[in-house]
Amino acid sequence: MSFEMNVMYSSLFDAVFADSFFSPMRTVYVVSDSQLEEIKRNQREEELENIETSRKRLEESYQARVKVLDEREHELQEEIKALAPTKKEKEKVTT
Repeated sequence: MSFEMNVMYSSLFDAVFADSFFSPMRTVYVVSDSQLEEIKRNQREEELENIETSRKRLEESYQARVKVLDEREHELQEEIKALAPTKKEKEKVTT
């Protein structure tokens, strides 16, 4: 390393890692067209499986939530009926 590199970079750390010898290596894969098509097909199949799994979980969650809401609605209707005064009680209150 030369003095100019140290001046050009703000720290010795920057100067060391700016050197191409220390920079991370990139991996390049060479594949045939048929291999690339196979990789793409596999990726699409995996994505499709993920979508189907997500849809199934979402539908199950939706059905479970609908059931909870239906049960609560029924409970509230029963409570309202129990709390509402009967006709005989209304007549007693008004007379």
